Amino acid sequence: MDTITVVIVDDHKLIRETWAYCLSNDKRFIVVGVTGSSEEALLIAKDKGPDVALVDINMTPLDGFELTRQLLLSSPSIRVIGVSMHSIPGYARKMLKMGASGYVTKNSSQRELVEAILVAYQGKKFICREIRDLLADELSEDTPISQKAKTLTKTELTVIKWIKEGYSSKEIANEMNRALKTVEVHRYNILKKLGLRNTAALVNFLNEQRLL
Repeated sequence: MDTITVVIVDDHKLIRETWAYCLSNDKRFIVVGVTGSSEEALLIAKDKGPDVALVDINMTPLDGFELTRQLLLSSPSIRVIGVSMHSIPGYARKMLKMGASGYVTKNSSQRELVEAILVAYQGKKFICREIRDLLADELSEDTPISQKAKTLTKTELTVIKWIKEGYSSKEIANEMNRALKTVEVHRYNILKKLGLRNTAALVNFLNEQRLL
């Protein structure tokens, strides 16, 4: 199999460096660029001609959607995989509509990320399991909320535990040693997955279902 060249675009330094380290230790991949800038990503793509681009959708000054569009305009052969903290099927659909070859969330495992790259390189489409499960749920509006709860990740269940005990997002962030923004995204994803409107509805559900 040919060696696959990859450029990593994410505005979180730790994440992009971690991905670069993991992929660089796999002989199937060569990381040709790592950047937190959408503008620099376009320059790297033009100069290095990578096979695959891992693109965080929350980029500046261009977001991942617009960056995907411009990458494909300037480098039509590149395979773009959208990456996001948001477990929102609509984002995955939008990325694929923009021409991306795949979509994974930051809850995805390293194994799933590697699979996404391999599948995209072969010219096929890849959507991570978390999003596939949510898309399946969307096909049936009658899906019981207890069934939707099974799509929650371990991290989201940990956040729920602190919410049930009355902790604020800031307090949860301190307990989990995470950024406040990260916790707020988890809270949003939890409500989205369960189809609940607010924290009060979530607490009522937890009390009724004894999820924790």
